[in-house]
Amino acid sequence: MLTAKDLRGVVAMMPAFTTKNGGDPEAEDTIDADACATAVDKIIRDGVDAIATMGSFGECHTLLWEEKKKLTEATIAAVKKRVPVLIGCTTLNTRDTMREVRFAQEAGADGVLCGVPFYYPSTADNAAQFYLDLADAFPRMGIGIYHNPPIHRVTIPVDAFKKLVTRPNIVFMKDSHRTPLDFYKLMNIVKDKIAVFVMQLQLYPYITFGASGCWSICAWMGPSPLIRLRDACFAGDWETAKQIAIDMSEAYRGPGRPGDLFWRENSHKLVINETGYCYAGPLRPPFRHVPQEIIDHSKKMAENWKALCRKYPLQSAPAKASAAR
Repeated sequence: MLTAKDLRGVVAMMPAFTTKNGGDPEAEDTIDADACATAVDKIIRDGVDAIATMGSFGECHTLLWEEKKKLTEATIAAVKKRVPVLIGCTTLNTRDTMREVRFAQEAGADGVLCGVPFYYPSTADNAAQFYLDLADAFPRMGIGIYHNPPIHRVTIPVDAFKKLVTRPNIVFMKDSHRTPLDFYKLMNIVKDKIAVFVMQLQLYPYITFGASGCWSICAWMGPSPLIRLRDACFAGDWETAKQIAIDMSEAYRGPGRPGDLFWRENSHKLVINETGYCYAGPLRPPFRHVPQEIIDHSKKMAENWKALCRKYPLQSAPAKASAAR
C-alpha cells in the first residue's frame, strides 16, 4: 500500500487531454489517450515525482463516467509504475466517489485524490467523515485529501486531522490554504503519517515547515523550473530556492479577475497549449466562449514560462525524489 514516505517532490496535476472535437457538446469520447501517453512519458523522463489526474484543472467536472474510466486506464498504462499515480475521484456524493475509487483500485492506481462533495457546503465533521468512510471502504488504497476550500466549500480544520490520522491509508493531501502557524500545528499531528503537498510557490519556505513537496499545474508547461526548485530545496540551497520562487512568481500569474475561479483554474490549459511542451487540447463544454483577454494573457504567460525554462533548464540527471519506489 502507498504510504506517506513514498510521496515526495513534485506532483504534476495532469490535464484531461482532449481530442480535437472535444469542444463539441455532442461529443462523447473526448479523451486523447495518445496525447496523454506522450506527455506523461515525457514529464516522467524529465523528473516529476508523481502524476495526479482529474482535479479541478483536470476537468473532473466536465468528463463523462466512460471518459473518466478511459483517462484512468490511459494514465496508469503510460506511467508504467515509474512514479505513483494518484487518480482524481471527486463527485457530488460519497457513493459516486466510492464507485470511482473502486474502479481506480481495480485499474491499478496507487492512490486516489478525493474532494469533499460540494453541491451543498459540508460541515467540518461530515467532511472528515467522508474521508474516514473512504479509508474504511478501501483499506488497501492510498487515500488523498483534496483540500480546495473555495471550490469544495469547506475548510477542513487542523483539529480534524486528529481523527484522520487514525486511518493508516489516508496518506497524502493536496493543500494551499494554511498559514505558516496553522501549518506548524498541522505538521505536529500528521508528521510521517500524511504527506502534505503545497502549491508550487509555497514549496519554499513550506518545505522547511514539513511539507513533502508541491503540486503543480504549470509542470505541463515545462517542468524544469520546478525540478530545479525541488532539487534546491532537497539540497538545502535556500538562496537558490528563494530566487527560483521569485522568478516563478514573476513569470506566471493566474489569469482571470479576482474571484473568477473558472478562468483562474482552467485557462492554464490554454497556456500549456501555447508553450508547446505538450498539447492538452480544447476546453470542454459548457466553457465554449473564451474572452479575448484570457487568450492574450495565455500567450503572454506561455512566453514568460518558456523564458523561465531557458533560465532554469533541466540538468543532465534529474534527482528523483521517489527513487526508492
